[in-house]
Amino acid sequence: MEMLTFMQELKKVVTVGVVGGSDLAKISEQLGNSVTNDYDYVFSENGLVAHKDGKLIGTQSLKSFLGEEKLKEFINFTLHYIADLDIPIKRGTFIEFRSGMLNVSPIGRNCSQEERDEFEKYDKVHKIREKMVSILREKFAHHDLTFSIGGQISFDVFPRGWDKTYCLRYLDEFNEIHFFGDKTYKGGNDYEIFESERTVGHTVSSPDDTKEKCREIFLTTKGEE
Repeated sequence: MEMLTFMQELKKVVTVGVVGGSDLAKISEQLGNSVTNDYDYVFSENGLVAHKDGKLIGTQSLKSFLGEEKLKEFINFTLHYIADLDIPIKRGTFIEFRSGMLNVSPIGRNCSQEERDEFEKYDKVHKIREKMVSILREKFAHHDLTFSIGGQISFDVFPRGWDKTYCLRYLDEFNEIHFFGDKTYKGGNDYEIFESERTVGHTVSSPDDTKEKCREIFLTTKGEE
């Protein structure tokens, strides 16, 4: 919990928030069950589910936005595509339905960590996710959806504008917002918020790199958000 200790130190100087594409359960798994109390803001599903000081302050629903017919059309096509996909292994949970997005995984989300690592390597060479996104983007252009590749095994699908910049609507009171992320390249799930004129973007390569950059910006110079 070295990172959490550092974040507590950081919170004394600036307001600290976390934004992730995953749902709150997954973020809690990664950052601890008390995550909504450990950080000033926690934005799960890109901010479509938003917490401040441990309290829920906003939610958005993909189901009510798209409607059942469009959702069903997309899910059916995607499952057919995955069924026909020839990759070394497949497990289960190929589509995870979240409050504000769909998470699509060609290998299936309930693979082991070892299988996850193997798929990531395979995907880097064979571009499985990239090709799939390209086909879905073309097929469902009329739905005005955004496709965002993140993590090791999956990509997120959501209406345009529901990327990580969505969380910024809760941060109007701040004049300066620093964002730290690793997938800041075009097509990565940090790209839009990294590029946003509302943020000062920083590309990081690891938790240690994040700590180092935060220490440099906020704790050495006592910068203010």
